[in-house]
Order: sequence, then structure tokens, then C-alpha cells
Amino acid sequence: MAAMFELCLIGIGTGNPDHLTRQGEQAIRDAELILIPRKGDNKADLADLRERIIGDVTCGDGPRIAHFDMPQRRADDGYLQGVDLWHDAIARAWLAAIAGVSPAPDKVALLIWGDPSLYDSSLRIMTRLTPRPRVRVIPGITALQALTAAHAIPINDIGAPFTVTTGRRLRDEGWPPNTSTLAIMLDADCSFQTLQADEFHIWWGAYLGMAEELLISGPLDQVRDRIRTLRAQARRDHGWIMDIYVLKKRASDGAQP
Repeated sequence: MAAMFELCLIGIGTGNPDHLTRQGEQAIRDAELILIPRKGDNKADLADLRERIIGDVTCGDGPRIAHFDMPQRRADDGYLQGVDLWHDAIARAWLAAIAGVSPAPDKVALLIWGDPSLYDSSLRIMTRLTPRPRVRVIPGITALQALTAAHAIPINDIGAPFTVTTGRRLRDEGWPPNTSTLAIMLDADCSFQTLQADEFHIWWGAYLGMAEELLISGPLDQVRDRIRTLRAQARRDHGWIMDIYVLKKRASDGAQP
């Protein structure tokens, strides 16, 4: 492997090939090697979609592809320690995949769901590589953008902030003070169930931008069971699910925000 190489992190949106920007397309064409994670048979279509995007962009005459097995995250050492060890293992998997290619590539790329800057750890994992590569980031459409577009809603109230957080924090810490709007990512447990449901309105979406897209919105107390049931069924059908939702506090008269 070369002493120094460029690592390009390319945001590819939420599964719709049309989400890829022209800058992203050019970065795919320029790459000499693209790393694609394998996450088990149930998630094989995620790797397949990445390969289809590469094939469409390059008309079948694309860069070399190296697959690597995504390490499993341990939970027995606590959340933060488990993530730290997991990131170390992913960095080693990247380097092993690159080292297995000859001649050594000078330009390596990873296709990142959504955008590399929002609840994706590729930029943190990159810092664990030795030698440290030159880094280039190509922004992509985030799941949050895709969700608000699909529901045709603004994320923020006029002049007001909003908070992007995780299902784990909502479940463990509750609704944050002085906050009227939350965007919740990485929630496998439907943590909205921990809230006083009649106080909130929800906009939920899964497989955003894909043919399988699912959307539900409404007062939380009226739609939470439907979301939970549909989410569980979709995960059984596909073997995986990527979803996100926005919650807003309802007015004192119960009106939709």
C-alpha cells in the first residue's frame, strides 16, 4: 500500500440513485478503489445498491471494488467503549481491504449513506488509519432532508432552533428542556413510546427515496401503534430498516404544529 493515499467519502443520499450529486458521480469515476461493507446476508441489498450506483455512474467501466466484512459492535463494555473498539476494528478492516489490492491504489473511496457529517462515523474512523490519508468529503442528501421533503414540512419553526439526537438519548434522558422540535435518528426501539403521546405530533419515514418508502404522520397518540407495527413488518420483510422521524410539541389546544 502506498505511504499516502487519498480517501474520499462520498455521500450518496438515502437509497435513491438520483440523490447522487454530479460531484459525487465524478468522485466515483476518479476513484481507483471503492470499499464496500458486507453486513450479512440480510443486508446484502445494501451492498448491491452501492454496486449498482457505481455501475450506473461508470457505465460498467468503473474502479476496482474491495469488499470487507463489517465488524460487530460489542455491547458488554458499555456503549462508548463498545463504539471505540468497533471503530478500531472497522479501521483495521479498511486497511486490510486496501492492502489486499495490487497495485496499491492512490485514490480510495467509500460510499456513505446520507452525508458523512451527520450521524456517520467514517470521518472519525479515518483518524485511526496509519498512515493518515488525505481526506476529501463529498456532501450528500441526509435522511433528515429526505424526510422533511417527503412530508413537505419545514424542520424548524420561525426563528426557532431544533435538535437532532438519537433514540437512545430520547429513551434515557427524555424530552430535552426548552425544545419544541426533535429529529430522531438511530432508533431501533421506537423510543417515542416513552413520551406523553397526546402532547406530540410525529412525521416518520423509512427507506426514504427508495421504491419501498414508507411514510406516516399524525398525532403521536393516534399513529404510534401503526408506526411500530409497520416498522416491525418492514424489518421482517427486508431484513433491515433505516428510518427517521421528527417530533414537535402540539399546541395547548391540541392543534397540529
